[in-house]
Amino acid sequence: MNDREDRAVDPRIRAYLEHLSRERAASPHTVAGYRRDLTRLRAHVQRGEDGAVDWSRVTVHDIRALLAARHRAGASGPSLQRLLSAIRGFFNYLLREGVAGINPAQGVRAPRSHRPLPEVLEAEQVARLVELPGGDLLQVRDRAIMELFYSSGLRLAELTDLDVTGLDLADATVRVTGKGRKMRTVPVGRKAREALEAWLARRGEWAPPQEPALFVGRRGRRLSPRAVQRRLAQHAQARGLDRHVHPHLLRHTFASHLLESSQDLRAVQELLGHSDIGTTQIYTHLDYQHLARVYDGAHPRARRRPKGG
Repeated sequence: MNDREDRAVDPRIRAYLEHLSRERAASPHTVAGYRRDLTRLRAHVQRGEDGAVDWSRVTVHDIRALLAARHRAGASGPSLQRLLSAIRGFFNYLLREGVAGINPAQGVRAPRSHRPLPEVLEAEQVARLVELPGGDLLQVRDRAIMELFYSSGLRLAELTDLDVTGLDLADATVRVTGKGRKMRTVPVGRKAREALEAWLARRGEWAPPQEPALFVGRRGRRLSPRAVQRRLAQHAQARGLDRHVHPHLLRHTFASHLLESSQDLRAVQELLGHSDIGTTQIYTHLDYQHLARVYDGAHPRARRRPKGG
């Protein structure tokens, strides 16, 4: 900081920055960042007629308003966290100096930064990917895997951990264990049921009687997550899709297509099995029949064919 800049900085902020540099041995880069953040704070809070700030009168509402304004202006998550860290440190220093009686930033959380929407496949691209030609066992298995991913929005680990006993084709459901070992039951659409029935009819050609895994490789053992990822990427390339296709892309596509058709965000979140407490609390009152009705009426590959079709 040059002399001109130093004179323009609020005296309390200048003293804190000197404290950081001399007593805390903070790097010049850190000091410069904190100076910018605290200068934003000073510009945001109310000042007296003489232009000075009474730091003891700054409130938690002032801090939250500043964070919200920076968030709306497009500040990134790390930038907002650094701003909050600078403010907390500054007020801890003012507390120590007897200038402030409380730290108004204590307990304040930075707003979540905007996250771009995930990429998804178009319905025609999904159809091109999952409707594999040929009837060899590898194709039959992979078709069942991809249909189940798109039909039910499963995570990769949920699919590879799935046992035959977790699938109930008569009830058109699959029971999976998600994050945090939480169990959930998810509908299985018509196309996926057809593909799974074809796979189960021939699964014994590879799987020994004692093998519980629903999906196995040629050697009869449970299919690994890496093998599933590799097969999806290979099929996408062979089918002429111009992007990297992975299991989570099919999960995103499931959610996007279902939400687009149903406009029922809560049901989609429940079907996905999100573990975030703020999300799951919203959906605890939804019963399974409601979720199944939303699914059956909205998911592109769950709809039943009309009679005579």
